[in-house]
Amino acid sequence: MSVLRGNKKQRAGMAEFHTVKRIDNSRLVRAVQPARARELARTVALWCLVAGCFLLYGYQRFRCIELGFQLEDLKTKQAQASAVNTELKLEVAGLRSPMRIDRIARRQLGLTDALPGQMEMGEAPAGAEVAAVSYPRTGRAR
Repeated sequence: MSVLRGNKKQRAGMAEFHTVKRIDNSRLVRAVQPARARELARTVALWCLVAGCFLLYGYQRFRCIELGFQLEDLKTKQAQASAVNTELKLEVAGLRSPMRIDRIARRQLGLTDALPGQMEMGEAPAGAEVAAVSYPRTGRAR
């Protein structure tokens, strides 16, 4: 492409040509300034620190909420277990009652009190060992 430039005197004697030249700058690398690189590294480190703090806070907050829910569930289960334990203690006390055992022996099994001549003391056979029985103390704090 040719373009004539300049004033009339130049046009008459000289012709100027303008050509478009394609230059490949893909291999050129801009030199990084050390001060700018340090500033960029500080900025990135600061933002990473801020993001880390937010993530840590969020994790702790959600974990606290989750543990609160678990605590409430455990308290509910403990209350239920305590109620069941109380019921079982009452049932055991009722089953161990001597009055109840006497009633079952008389009504269901047909047992009666021993008459004076029905009981006699026997001797232990030779070589027999007698086991000692110990009863637990009641009313003692454990």
